[in-house]
Amino acid sequence: MSSTTRTLVSPLTTDDADSLVSAARRAADEQGVRIAVSVLDAGGHLLAFRRDDRAVLIAGETSTRKAFTALQLDAPTADVVDAVQPGGLFHTLPTALDRPLLFIAGGVPLHRDGRLIGAIGIGGGAPEQDHGLANAAIQEVLGG
Repeated sequence: MSSTTRTLVSPLTTDDADSLVSAARRAADEQGVRIAVSVLDAGGHLLAFRRDDRAVLIAGETSTRKAFTALQLDAPTADVVDAVQPGGLFHTLPTALDRPLLFIAGGVPLHRDGRLIGAIGIGGGAPEQDHGLANAAIQEVLGG
């Protein structure tokens, strides 16, 4: 009989999610950017969402899709943009699933102790801004 050692990893909590939203919004306020923030747990369920009242309306949808994409691929959306372009390795991926994926920077997976626990997505700024704001929130709340 073989023995298996399991390391329990705390799941992403609603408190974590709320803290990520607050951290992202603080960073966005410093830059004068109006954003929407979505935080998903490891199962892809929405734990927290907030859209600044002056953010473009589509930012809410894009933030959620970016988070979902980052979660499904366990990769920042910024890292896969080129791979889904015509001629790219995964050019058919955007239409492969029932739930729409979004390959624009701003979605970042969340890890704790090396395990995937969820994802954050930010929409409303330029893609590079959204990506930077997501990483700033992660750094502040989860430490990287």
